[in-house]
Amino acid sequence: MEYQITIEYCPGCRWLLRSGWMAQELLSTFEQEIDEVTLKPNKKVSGTFKITCNQDLIWCRKIEGGFPDIKELKKRVRDFINPDKKLGHLDRS
Repeated sequence: MEYQITIEYCPGCRWLLRSGWMAQELLSTFEQEIDEVTLKPNKKVSGTFKITCNQDLIWCRKIEGGFPDIKELKKRVRDFINPDKKLGHLDRS
């Protein structure tokens, strides 16, 4: 199965840098699983920050009340695309 991650962000809030960093982290961690990461500026809805995988919601800033830390984001993506994948030190409590 192909996995496509989309990071939709508000350019007016200056969240491009955060989005790019998260894309880089996901591509590094899931280099064998992810086929593409798309950065998508949303110029219509202020404050948007959503991450989807194949159009299934992984994270929404407005629902979750903020941004994910990278550890939580990687765990959510892993649970969606490859639940058996070990994330090394991120799996430790």
